[in-house]
Amino acid sequence: MPSTHLSLHYHVVFSTKDRAPLIRDAWRDRLHAFMGGVLKTSEAVPEAIGGVADHVHLLIGLRATVRLADVIRDLKSVSSKWVHDEISDRSFAWQEGYGAFTVSTSQRELVKDYIARQEEHHRRRSFQEEYRELLRLSGVDFDERYLW
Repeated sequence: MPSTHLSLHYHVVFSTKDRAPLIRDAWRDRLHAFMGGVLKTSEAVPEAIGGVADHVHLLIGLRATVRLADVIRDLKSVSSKWVHDEISDRSFAWQEGYGAFTVSTSQRELVKDYIARQEEHHRRRSFQEEYRELLRLSGVDFDERYLW
């Protein structure tokens, strides 16, 4: 085969440090837009970005030559600096880890919709409940003692 054909899409979730509600409504959309720009600079394709005060969800597409871990590391670092400089919140930080789940083409629109409805969704469920469910649905083994 003379060329490579890929469809690599990831639903990525990560929280603010200690799941503190640091992302304010007043600047959340600006943060998400900035994160989209950072992803493009990292050669990733931002398909959806959303979240609430204590965490963010992303649907991103990646090329085969781009490592997800590098993209997320850079995204967290650069977006934290943006919050420090633009919002003047020097206490802002992301948690160390993240969850990343592959998304098939047939499920991309459902994941986009899920990300778009985060505020509505979190009126009924906590981040911890949501994250545990994502892990279970994805077949990821975890030990509750080391989850938070």
